[in-house]
Amino acid sequence: MTDCQGVAEGASTPMELYERLGAQGEKVRSLKSAKAEKAEVDAAVQLLLMLKMDYKRMTGQDYKAGCPPSDNVGAPNNGPAADGAGEEDTVDPWNVSTTNANGVDYDKLIVRFGSSKIDKELVDRIERVCGQKPHRFLRRGVFFSHRDMHQVLDAYEKHKSFYLYTGRGPSSEAMHVGHLIPFIFTKWLQDMFDIPLVIQLTDDEKYLWKDLTVEECHRFAIENAKDIIACGFDLNKTFIFSDLDYMGASPEFYRNVVKIQKHVTFNQVKGIFGFTDSDCIGKISFPAIQAAPSFSNSFPHIFGSRKDIQCLIPCAIDQDPYFRMTRDVAPRIGFPKPALLHSTFFPALQGAQTKMSASDANSSIFLTDAPKQIKNKINKHAFSGGKDTVEEHRKYGGNADVDVSFMYLTFFLEDDEQLEKIRQDYTSGALLTGELKKILIETLQPMIAQHQERRKQVTDEIVKQFMTPRPLNFKL
Repeated sequence: MTDCQGVAEGASTPMELYERLGAQGEKVRSLKSAKAEKAEVDAAVQLLLMLKMDYKRMTGQDYKAGCPPSDNVGAPNNGPAADGAGEEDTVDPWNVSTTNANGVDYDKLIVRFGSSKIDKELVDRIERVCGQKPHRFLRRGVFFSHRDMHQVLDAYEKHKSFYLYTGRGPSSEAMHVGHLIPFIFTKWLQDMFDIPLVIQLTDDEKYLWKDLTVEECHRFAIENAKDIIACGFDLNKTFIFSDLDYMGASPEFYRNVVKIQKHVTFNQVKGIFGFTDSDCIGKISFPAIQAAPSFSNSFPHIFGSRKDIQCLIPCAIDQDPYFRMTRDVAPRIGFPKPALLHSTFFPALQGAQTKMSASDANSSIFLTDAPKQIKNKINKHAFSGGKDTVEEHRKYGGNADVDVSFMYLTFFLEDDEQLEKIRQDYTSGALLTGELKKILIETLQPMIAQHQERRKQVTDEIVKQFMTPRPLNFKL
């Protein structure tokens, strides 16, 4: 399995990249002649294509074997670049950043990661299968990329069910509004398809990566579970588990972890996740733990010994490296590949150059924030696409594409026509920045207040019920 991020890393000159291209081309030929597994050949071919794209960006020329670059070759000068243009976005499970005010270039990310775009045809098909209007996250491209979703729908139309898997890394006691995105959408999928769901709380991961005690990470997992339950999941169809609890209680889960570990080399995880020799061995082995819930027999209390039930994983696209690895391993250990639905990132208040972070209170709106805190944070910190003066804004209008308040409304305002009118009014200058922020404040305050009320109803006993291994009520 090869990570497509930063494929030219270590190739600082055209000649170094040229030599790497030659080696990769030879690797592809060797794999094909050895009749290697299709997934391994496809990954090698994709990396070769990425390297060719990098070579052309670096030299301005197409790569040709036997024609090394001249000493004075360089990238063509096409004039000044737009902000962030030409610079690669950083997207991995721990870091998300871009220099572009519009945010991450998701079309380029689809190419880099080798996934497929969620197009109108797929959205329309989901609508036909569900018999209901698609979720606003699908209509607006919040979930924008997928792997094998058509295959999931093909099977569902033949009355073959599937299950959902998503998760949360509990790094703090309070979650922020961005953390709700995968859970809001996953609940919709559960309701539409009437299927079981497993939710992994990776408290072990947070202990390995953060300066936290095991006890703190486990406590954060329980507190985060309360927020997740408050999203409205069906107790009869949902199992939530802490890795620190479930790994020791489920031999079947651990056996799958070990099978995955045996089929992924140290070089592969270094390439995929960027691990170094100074990383603790817990980090190196952790990806197998996040992969294991993708296989149905990891949950014998739900699926028995069945290995053939496909998994669908809604998640932010920064988690995709874990599941590219999982999809590569799956057929080699006798499991179906998990399918995925990828979401965009929820931007920080300061702008779309990075995602909202629980570690920065001023970049985030927390689910524990009071109405006054929400108002103050938006008014003070939300990046504006408006002009410097009212006169200029009325004359030239604002830029909704970089305005954080408008971005947040695309996530949380249900009415498509109202959202489009806000865009038009802001772009024309009829709507001022302060007025746009007021609309967002009035949207978020009741939404978060309602969530807080639902969370108050989640008792320790209810959490225990959700987190107890047990049969779920569903039909496969």
